[in-house]
Amino acid sequence: MTPTLEQLLATVVREHYPPPPATEAEIAAFESRAGWQLGAELRAFYLRCNGAELFEPLPNARYSLLSLGELQRARVRMRGIDDDSMGPASWWTLVDCQDSDFILVDVAPPPPYPLVDAYHGTYPAVTPVAASLREFLARALTSNNRLYWLHDN
Repeated sequence: MTPTLEQLLATVVREHYPPPPATEAEIAAFESRAGWQLGAELRAFYLRCNGAELFEPLPNARYSLLSLGELQRARVRMRGIDDDSMGPASWWTLVDCQDSDFILVDVAPPPPYPLVDAYHGTYPAVTPVAASLREFLARALTSNNRLYWLHDN
């Protein structure tokens, strides 16, 4: 049985490297700045921890879920250009994999938002990795610190 989002978040908080949670005011400020709503899954995550490293703390974390303050439009973070030639405005960085690889959240469809892999060398080409944050966390937390989408075959 697939764990619930609450079970996954409890595991992140208990067994990994989360900072303190974001406040409702920090979430509201982010949503105002970004121009989109976090949705239930991302809101639940940020209310439990404002980012997190899985398995190992920085600088060695392969899964570094970014804090609200670190989330950026992907095309700005990856290419320094904020126009449609560098990917859609709806792609936002969510996870820094520390090797020029990012997991992006696509906020164009209604939540739960899908996640895609974006490698700096081939961006704006992306590869789907999860249909939701819950699916991503379920797979990441059982990956033994491997980037699971690179090893699924």
